[in-house]
Amino acid sequence: MFTVAIVGATVVGLAVGAGYVFQRNLIYLPTPGPLPAASDELPGGQDVTLRTADGLDLSAWFFPADGKPNHDPQAPAVLVAPGNGGNRSMRVPLAEQLTRHGMSVLLMDYRGYAANEGKPSEDGLARDVRAAREYLVEQARVRPDRLLYFGESLGCGVVSELATEHPPAGMVLRSPFSELAETAAHHYPFLPVRTLLKDRYPVQDNVRALSGIPVRVVYGDADSIIPPEQSRAVAEAAGTEPVVVHGADHNDLVLLQGTAVVQTVRELAQGAIS
Repeated sequence: MFTVAIVGATVVGLAVGAGYVFQRNLIYLPTPGPLPAASDELPGGQDVTLRTADGLDLSAWFFPADGKPNHDPQAPAVLVAPGNGGNRSMRVPLAEQLTRHGMSVLLMDYRGYAANEGKPSEDGLARDVRAAREYLVEQARVRPDRLLYFGESLGCGVVSELATEHPPAGMVLRSPFSELAETAAHHYPFLPVRTLLKDRYPVQDNVRALSGIPVRVVYGDADSIIPPEQSRAVAEAAGTEPVVVHGADHNDLVLLQGTAVVQTVRELAQGAIS
């Protein structure tokens, strides 16, 4: 009996240790590059470089509204912070929809994603999204009062933190979690994830700290990755009624580029220019 207990404790200890050491390999799931030119993806697309505060050059795509050669300074623009998987090529259908409706779009990839150097972490992604905003405001000449943030899953943690320092004209959070530890505890109830987790992404707290910023939450009520009650909690913290896509799971196309998502962004954009 003593031996069994020792073996069991050893197995648990190894699981905890492995979980701590390799946790970022479970959180960040990049698809490597290189990727095609932006102009091959959508008319008017531009390959751009985002320079981070810690000296990384990140590749990104900028798509001006309606496929025009340059961004119209009167047009709203959307900074898209993607989820934890894939790369920006997966978000082109969303960009196509938004540009067709008169919005410019920046599709970024975090450090370690696509062909970008570096390793992803919460602090690193915070620097990456600031570089994206800096590009939009300083180089693309987007008016800050016409700049929207769109966060997808993990990206909700990225843009909600950015919003606490650089408030946007509006923010859409698609399938947000309340805090990464809450989601990790849901999937790994046998591990002390709240103690082990290095990256926190406290979306609910970030949203609660905002004042006067229109926030919209969109999620699927059949989400098997982010518990729907967590997305509802974020909407409640934002003081907004969520947009619920019935029967939709986390990675269904209807949540990647569907009508509910696009219409929600359009409504915020219209509010920004009215």
